[in-house]
Amino acid sequence: MKFHYMGKFDGNYDALPTREHEEGYVPFKEPSAKKLPLIVNVIGAVISLAFLIPVMIFGAEGMSETLDKTNFVVYMLMWVGICCLTMVVILPHEFLHGLCFKGDVYMYTQLSKGLCFVVGPELMGKGRFIFMSLLPNLVFGALPYVIWAFFPDLWYIGLWGAVGLGMGGGDYMNALNCLIQMPKGAKTYLHGMNSFWVVTDKEI
Repeated sequence: MKFHYMGKFDGNYDALPTREHEEGYVPFKEPSAKKLPLIVNVIGAVISLAFLIPVMIFGAEGMSETLDKTNFVVYMLMWVGICCLTMVVILPHEFLHGLCFKGDVYMYTQLSKGLCFVVGPELMGKGRFIFMSLLPNLVFGALPYVIWAFFPDLWYIGLWGAVGLGMGGGDYMNALNCLIQMPKGAKTYLHGMNSFWVVTDKEI
């Protein structure tokens, strides 16, 4: 993996790294670049809420104990702080995506809009693409959530996990597209912000 930090994204999707299309390539059926942020945010919010509800129910005792030991202002600041801390992992989140590439991978940021993404225009098998898509959500979302499941008094770990799982709205969509749209034996690649699949014997 050769990592390239490209700095602030200027909104020009046509300038993103691409590869020459393979013969017989098929574009993924996915939202346009303009609609994607809204769809991703909605998916993320729904997922976070779904995982937050169990934390609120089964972590209620731990929350009550925390409130008793501090005060309401400190308690609420903990909530705000934990939610804001998820912004800190935006860069590590994308770096974990990048680690799954074998060749050149390019990172772009636009942190004023909470935007950060990587592009690596290389052929990938279905399994590696799905692993690449889900890895950061497993590390920053599923792992803390599972820890909380065994230690429900640590409600703040569960909160971290619930919010972290919601950060992967676009990742889940990519993984699902890969599962349901790619035939057996096909390979996928990124071309700018769009994904394509192709049946080819090229090495990956």
